[in-house]
Amino acid sequence: MALYDTIGQTYRATRRPDPRIGAAIHAALGNVSSVLNVGAGAGSYEPPQTVLAVEPSAVMIAQRPAGAAPVVQAVAEHLPLPDKSVDAAMGVLTVHHWQDVPAGLAELRRVARRRIVLLTSRADVVAKFWLLADYLPIAAPLDPALDTPIDLLTSLLPGAEVTTLPVPRDCTDGFGAAYWSRPEAYLDPVVRAGISIFARSDPAILAEASTGSVTRSNQANGTGSTATFASSRR
Repeated sequence: MALYDTIGQTYRATRRPDPRIGAAIHAALGNVSSVLNVGAGAGSYEPPQTVLAVEPSAVMIAQRPAGAAPVVQAVAEHLPLPDKSVDAAMGVLTVHHWQDVPAGLAELRRVARRRIVLLTSRADVVAKFWLLADYLPIAAPLDPALDTPIDLLTSLLPGAEVTTLPVPRDCTDGFGAAYWSRPEAYLDPVVRAGISIFARSDPAILAEASTGSVTRSNQANGTGSTATFASSRR
């Protein structure tokens, strides 16, 4: 069973595309006429040029809206496309869930003629994020984002450009660090259901951590959190 068959059931409610993140993704894609979206989920951030989406979770596929790009149930490591078949391949907050990152990136390079755009998180920043560092240190090693450092991605994407994208204070896309200035949201079971670190954690640990989590001062997080682009032009 794909992980998101379990944690993806509330995505339409809590993982709404943030327009600022969307604008940055589309700018990074540039002037391309065909896009493959890998780890596409419910279709967030897909540009109009998307010709195919690849997603392993049937639950996520079922949440794709009417009129979304065609989708196949497959994984990044085995893309059902011929060589050089699309202008660009993209992936949003997906790389850290792949079983074999080098194989997945090799597949993106195989099918993309011009460009690869990935939105991911920085492992060094995630490790210091107050939710993990202060409240869930035991669960932190379970966060797959810590296993995919930017240096690994850039080493596998020759010529990649890395751009830091600040996570807005009022981010509408409820991924793990989205509520850095709204700590009370992490007590909401609906919010938690769409965040992988909570799905992977022992409920007893989460219950203990919850007793103090809303006392976190927003002021202590003035710099917010960040996501990162790794963009490779072919």
